Amino acid sequence: MNDLDLLELRSVSRRFGSFTAVDEVSLTVRPGARHAIIGPNGAGKSTLFGLISGTRPVSGGTILLDGQDVTRLPVHRRVGLGTAATFQHSSLFLRETVLENVLLAALLRTGTGLGGWRKVSARAAEIDRARSLLDRVGLPDRHDLMAGALSHGERRQLEVAVALATEPRLLLLDEPAAGMSPAETARLTELIAALPAEMTVLLVEHDLDMVFELADTVTVLHLGRHLITGTPDHVRASAEVQRAYLGTTEVAS
Repeated sequence: MNDLDLLELRSVSRRFGSFTAVDEVSLTVRPGARHAIIGPNGAGKSTLFGLISGTRPVSGGTILLDGQDVTRLPVHRRVGLGTAATFQHSSLFLRETVLENVLLAALLRTGTGLGGWRKVSARAAEIDRARSLLDRVGLPDRHDLMAGALSHGERRQLEVAVALATEPRLLLLDEPAAGMSPAETARLTELIAALPAEMTVLLVEHDLDMVFELADTVTVLHLGRHLITGTPDHVRASAEVQRAYLGTTEVAS
């Protein structure tokens, strides 16, 4: 592993019976990168995301975070090492307030037991920090609203605030623009672009306009395999990528 890499995948695979969804994928992500993973439907993107985040077990290979083997670590252990993720399907506590969702996420960072989360929510410093995060993601007037009452786009914004509450070094975003209107996608793109430069962002996304606006590095998967990694311009110009997308969608120019 290069000393400059924050994340490294070495021949990572995931099999479901006789079907191989991710086939010996290797890639590296450097600190501070805005790295996107794209590919046609069925390419294995979300499965790979699950392997990196810890929600799915690997069938083979190794995952390193800052040189440490995290291949078999559960999600909460990866959070403790500086990884946070948002997923296609909401993992919010819809019957709790927006503010409480962010406060609960802070417990993962501090290691406080779930039974003490309401005590933590009473601490002024924690509340101030949570409110600041909500303001930062564009939810300044939603603090006391139940999370279940938010619009789809607002829920995605809240998920980013929840992830940021764990103070991640590596932020993983799985299809963050899924189901969003163009206006909501534009707001989310601005939010991601404004994240601290030292924070590493790895996103899986179908919206190629969003990808090419945000990413400095793009990895393309096809049929579960690593096809190419390069700059957005390099990927857009690749004949291999054009062939992989043929019949599904065109790569943005």
